[in-house]
Formats: sequence, C-alpha cells, structure tokens
Amino acid sequence: MPSRRVAADLNAGTYYVTLTIQRWYYLFDRHNRWQILADSLRYCQEHKGLELNGYVFMLNHIHLIVTSPDTAGFLRDFKCFTFGKI
Repeated sequence: MPSRRVAADLNAGTYYVTLTIQRWYYLFDRHNRWQILADSLRYCQEHKGLELNGYVFMLNHIHLIVTSPDTAGFLRDFKCFTFGKI
C-alpha cells in the first residue's frame, strides 16, 4: 500500500478503516489468527490511546471504526505487530 503523509490536525479523529489481505487470500481462517488481531487491538487500546468503536473480523479483511489521537501511527504499529505475529 502506498504511504502518504497525513497532516497532524487530520490525523486525530474517528475513522472507518478497512484492511484487506492481498489477493483476498483467506488468512484468518485457522491457527487462532483472530486472537492475534484481538490481542493487537487490545494492546493498542491500553497503550496507544485507541478507542475501538466497532470491528468485524472476516476471513480476508477487517473493518474497524476507531478513534485515536494518532490514527496513522496506530495503523502503522498495528500492521507491523500483527504481521510479525502471523
């Protein structure tokens, strides 16, 4: 995914985010990978000021409604940690 810089005043707020797996591969259907996602989100709630308003885990994508003071930083850290665990 291409990266782009986000202005600091637009970075904080409530966002609807969809994260997809490349080529729509069914990645979250085995090996308790949903638990890895849940643990990652819980960590961000406790340590990064994330407010999780809603979420849906699907077999090949995730929908999130999040409020965060640093949404771009949350997404960066969430993807990095989750990728490392999976």
